[in-house]
Amino acid sequence: MPLASIPSPAEGVWYLGIIPIRAYALCIVLGVIVAVWLSERRWRDRGGQKGTIIDIAVPAVIFGLIGGRLYHVITDWQTYFGERAIKEPYQALFIWEGGLGIWGAIALGGVGVWIACRRRGLSLSAVADTVAPGIAFAQAIGRWGNWFNQELYGSPTTLPWGLEIDQAHGGEPGVLYHPTFLYESLWNLVLGFVLLYAGKRFTLRHGRLFALYVAGYTLGRFWIEGLRIDPVGGVDHAVELFGLRINQYTALALFIGALVYFWATRNKTGDEVVVSPEADATADADAVPASGDGGDDPADPAHEADQADDTPGDTSDDGKSDGSDAAPRDVAEEKNAR
Repeated sequence: MPLASIPSPAEGVWYLGIIPIRAYALCIVLGVIVAVWLSERRWRDRGGQKGTIIDIAVPAVIFGLIGGRLYHVITDWQTYFGERAIKEPYQALFIWEGGLGIWGAIALGGVGVWIACRRRGLSLSAVADTVAPGIAFAQAIGRWGNWFNQELYGSPTTLPWGLEIDQAHGGEPGVLYHPTFLYESLWNLVLGFVLLYAGKRFTLRHGRLFALYVAGYTLGRFWIEGLRIDPVGGVDHAVELFGLRINQYTALALFIGALVYFWATRNKTGDEVVVSPEADATADADAVPASGDGGDDPADPAHEADQADDTPGDTSDDGKSDGSDAAPRDVAEEKNAR
């Protein structure tokens, strides 16, 4: 018998009266909240408007859930359809039972972000770089939902952190398994902090920080996926080609694509819109001084703070600023370009 192990929860659903409270859903929701909170702060630090990320998150989450489930059902279709199906076809809609492919979630969630950015006139690359660390942290939290569902575990191990799996979920008595959900959670947690550091240290823009996230995530996912023994693409086995699972091929393709994008955009410069044209026009209108205030010209919001202090005709001596003269470089460059 092993001296130590990680037990699996006896249950992942609690009831508040007749309302089921599912741990899997709670982990996903908590991850989304953390991602939106962090991304909102990063967006405002970059000069964006308050509430922008929250608004963008709504279609992103909706599209992401649909995309994640579609990827799962498509790659594991035999679980729900065909002669060997172990679940009814309508159960493909039961997201709370587990089964959200991150590949589909990011792909279709990105479509939701693109639609929202296009309607607001914002740069998709700027938003992608802003939310990249938050996505990594959200994944780190969301993976604990797999622990409650006793899924995404690896091959048998004798390590002291081996995971106990009930027989009802495919485990065998006295056998411990690699806690791949934990490996991926820790990998994503470290990746999130690396992205925060890299974004500040190297000022990665134009989608390069997001590309770094994709490369970092897929690098870890490739080897973690190789430890898993749960079926993907089949009912009682994982579909493999040349010894690799479906998700490993997906991770490999995205890793290469992320590196190519990162290299191809290494010298890319130019403006990225972080304030929608409508909001910018409203801010400019509000900044027009009322008649009879002495005729002083207001500081151009596009200027840096030290430039605004040198505005000709400025006789203000109170040393205060209304914040309009501290617009970040993204906003300033874009306004001047227009």
